[in-house]
Amino acid sequence: MWTQSSNSTILPPVNSFTDNKIPIPTTHHDQLELLQQDKQGCSHPHSGQDLYDTVLPWWRATVRARILSYVERESQTMARMQEYVRRPWLDAYFLYSSTLGTQTFFMIGLPLLFFFGYDEVGRGLVFVLASGVYLVSFVKDLFCVPRPLSPPVTRMKIGTHHLEYGFPSTHSTNSVSMALFIFGYVRDAYVQSATISSSVYYASCAILVLYAVTIVVGRLYTGMHSSIDCASGVFLGVFVWGSYAVLKETIENWLQSGQWIVPLTSIPVCLLLVHYHPQPVDDCPCFEDAIAFVSVILGIVLCRWHVVYSGVDERFLTSVMPGPQGTIWSWEDTTSWWALACAKVTVGILAIFVWRLLAKSLLHLTLPPIFRLLASCFELPHRRFYTPATDYQHMPVESSLRPIPSVIDLPGVLAVSGVREKSVTSEVKRRGTKSNNGTLLPNGDISNLNGSELESSAGPSQHKEVRHYDADVLTKVVVYAGIAILAVEGLPVTFALLGWGVKPR
Repeated sequence: MWTQSSNSTILPPVNSFTDNKIPIPTTHHDQLELLQQDKQGCSHPHSGQDLYDTVLPWWRATVRARILSYVERESQTMARMQEYVRRPWLDAYFLYSSTLGTQTFFMIGLPLLFFFGYDEVGRGLVFVLASGVYLVSFVKDLFCVPRPLSPPVTRMKIGTHHLEYGFPSTHSTNSVSMALFIFGYVRDAYVQSATISSSVYYASCAILVLYAVTIVVGRLYTGMHSSIDCASGVFLGVFVWGSYAVLKETIENWLQSGQWIVPLTSIPVCLLLVHYHPQPVDDCPCFEDAIAFVSVILGIVLCRWHVVYSGVDERFLTSVMPGPQGTIWSWEDTTSWWALACAKVTVGILAIFVWRLLAKSLLHLTLPPIFRLLASCFELPHRRFYTPATDYQHMPVESSLRPIPSVIDLPGVLAVSGVREKSVTSEVKRRGTKSNNGTLLPNGDISNLNGSELESSAGPSQHKEVRHYDADVLTKVVVYAGIAILAVEGLPVTFALLGWGVKPR
């Protein structure tokens, strides 16, 4: 469904104060526009930059200002490009293909690799994907650079990725790192083991190139990123993949050692990565992505260490799914195998959803009282935009985990829009805002609407303020680490005990 939304805002109190008395804005860029008006009602385009200069350290503000000046200049070029090249079929192609570059797309398929015994591929995918997402979110919150200005650019978006900062592009990093990661296995199959033909090899390479180019170019076409965002994203994607390729054997040997140094090192390192993630000026959801993927890495590292330390790997994870051992299968054998495979996927995904819901509810019930008790003894770490447990009694039921959606989250994830934002500075919006009125376009075509039509077609919007709680941080760590533990060890061992096996053959 194609919808449009406008961005009328209500201005809450602008500044809050940290312990060192530095004013910290608690508003997003739409609201910062109101700070740009002087006593005569005139607007100064760079007065919002003064606020970032005040809040950010000088070196972060300097880098941000230089990148922002480039983004401002390029926005005009991108708007002219869109007017010239946009077509309805290109809109649909680049918009919907962008879902193939999201971390959600890869995380949905991640458990299946472990359900069917491809644990080494699964670990590699997680290390590359999670490292890229964390590194990109780190840089985004470090420099707080907005996306291309809208207007003049028309944004076409799916989901909530537009709520984040723009530099660098997460889609570009994910697509390039994943394409190179898969290429490594395709090349090994062709050069080393000779299990695929030349035609399959070159066709696979062409598909990977098409995939990466489509995602990167699509971010420019849809107005979601500037060229500097995409170029930096491509660079980080190559860097992450290259680092993993160099360190892969070292990492696997370290995990394979089964020594206690593995958990004693990985747990504090992952918690420190969460704690020292930069605090942005605006309430940007990048931090939630960072928590989710760092926690998934933690869960996978702990699982790999435990299966080696306890011997689970040899006893259970090498079991083979029932079926004929030869190369010729009857129709009944094929049907039986696929039925069992579907049962494994269904049971596994349901178990992960149940864990997610139960663990979140339990932690939301128990963590706030524990935090309040600890706060009476010593000062707890506090992150901007997250309310400490001493300031609330109960967490609302709707407080949710966002980076990896469950069925409950799907309507928000699949929302599609093509919008020109009202404010030049409306680059990061506060989470939880919903449009109250929208217009459905025939056949999902937004290419014939200009900026003013898109801007005015939706009418006023209502904004619901979403509060973040300190217990949410540790809740996400436990929940997503638990999801990884279930997918990597808990469910495959269960399948082996049930006689369903793990490896396909």
